[in-house]
Amino acid sequence: MPVQINIGLNKKVGEANYGSRGASVNLEVELDSGVVDEPDRLRNQIQKLFGLARQSLDTELNRDEGSSSQNGHHNDGNGRTNGNGNGYSNGANGHHRGNGRSATQSQVRAINAIAGRNRIDLSPILDRFGVQSLQDLSISDASSLIDELKGQPAGNGGRR
Repeated sequence: MPVQINIGLNKKVGEANYGSRGASVNLEVELDSGVVDEPDRLRNQIQKLFGLARQSLDTELNRDEGSSSQNGHHNDGNGRTNGNGNGYSNGANGHHRGNGRSATQSQVRAINAIAGRNRIDLSPILDRFGVQSLQDLSISDASSLIDELKGQPAGNGGRR
């Protein structure tokens, strides 16, 4: 008797003006019953299915995203972004990307030090990332911002 496996994934991404869009995928396959006696083979099959499901979700959600996003952030048409570029959120304010972890204190200190030394106004940069303060940045956004600030000439006001 064949073994049936059903894999399902859902994903939701943030849009401008607190909107969102989502997609879901369900895969159902039948495997020969011998797979039950081979746990490693069964796990491998399940992992493959989840990988296919994730890839399909990402493809579906990113299909028309190219014209509405910039640096992984969705633009609201007024030059502002909401910071929900890849749909991962910390559940509190929707500003964090990646794994939802906030910028470290070391990153915040580094950003403040570089901005202060180079007389860079952080307000437009924070707006671009869709956050109110440096602490609201994700670890990956803070890292990107540090790299960006290191490459800017002094007194450039946060613009390239």
